[in-house]
Amino acid sequence: MERLWARTISRLRQYLRSTGSLFPLDTPSSSRICIYFAFLTDQYLLTKNDELWYCDGMKHVLLTRDDFRDSVFARDAGKCVFCGRSAEQTPEGKLDAHHIIERRLFTADHEKGGYFISNGATVCEDHHRECEMTVRSCQDVREAAGIRDIVVPSYFYDDIEYDKWGNPIVANHMRLKGPLFYDESVQKILALGNMLKLFSKYVKHPRLSHLPWSEGMNSDDRRIETLDGLMGREVVVTTKMDGEQTSVYNDYLHARSIDGPPHASRAWVKKFASEWQYNLSDDQRICGENLFAQHSIIYDEANPLPSYFCGFSMWDRDTCLGWDDTMDYFEILGVTPVPVIWRGIFDEKIIRALYDTDRDWATIEGYVVRLTDSFTFNEFKNSVAKFVRKGHVQTAKHHWRAQRVIPNVVA
Repeated sequence: MERLWARTISRLRQYLRSTGSLFPLDTPSSSRICIYFAFLTDQYLLTKNDELWYCDGMKHVLLTRDDFRDSVFARDAGKCVFCGRSAEQTPEGKLDAHHIIERRLFTADHEKGGYFISNGATVCEDHHRECEMTVRSCQDVREAAGIRDIVVPSYFYDDIEYDKWGNPIVANHMRLKGPLFYDESVQKILALGNMLKLFSKYVKHPRLSHLPWSEGMNSDDRRIETLDGLMGREVVVTTKMDGEQTSVYNDYLHARSIDGPPHASRAWVKKFASEWQYNLSDDQRICGENLFAQHSIIYDEANPLPSYFCGFSMWDRDTCLGWDDTMDYFEILGVTPVPVIWRGIFDEKIIRALYDTDRDWATIEGYVVRLTDSFTFNEFKNSVAKFVRKGHVQTAKHHWRAQRVIPNVVA
């Protein structure tokens, strides 16, 4: 059997080397996992009981912690991917299996811990420290290890580059604050690398996941990982307004893209925000919908808006304030909240019945469910979710910026 296994490994390596598109691995010490290799954009796993598992492009095999370590060391031939030293050649006498993206950011059951071989690299202690400080970028690590598949948590945006700690990287190497930015250990390691100076005070609003029964998902949308964060807790259900998500600070406001191009439809909300935003502290921001321009839902005399700007959350550093505290701030500042449909202990049956397709399709995009309690940036993904109607045209995403601005109607 061992001789057959050795011949199988040899033939696989010989074939794949002839294609010029693989990352060959020596056999790790783990008794289960014997070889990984990448072939074009696909990944295969060959196990010792002669099974060949196939995973298409974005599907990866989640390993145990020990198998992750063994497999990363094996792929990198037991050497630091940057300096090429083996464990015996380092002063510490050891190497580390570095998580390219922090394992705490992988929270869903199918990815918990981020123990994917494409999320790991072998590094010596010196280079491990540089990776943790983000002096060396995630892309630097992937290139050094010959990794082609980029692995990020499922709730991350596919078109954004992130550092090790989940902080988005934008123009001129500046960074936005991610879900772990205020973590004490992250602050300490970023300060050690003198990286805190690269961070903007402005924050990209996190991705809003769909509820399991949401009907209007697009190809790049995500469903909420679990309803456990809502079960048994008080929630408030609000109307999902069809506008442009906008974040307001004491000195600035922006849509989803922090440095996006200007647009005529934002003139009203800029003037409105200027009347009260100076009351916010440097760590506070208010998020809401800019509803001045028509998107997919038409707000006219028969379906008027309460305001051209409806707020839905207020943040202080990385904490989204509880709903009642948010309403107090909105009242003081003169911000109109999004309409509340229902409030109570989370009940899927009741919430599902809040939207009637025959009654609401032409006038309401859907609804948003959120905890009434406060929650952190990192908890957002399982504390807030949306239902979107079937057949909702994503004008806000694909069309409206190129069209003439048609104002909605306010009551």
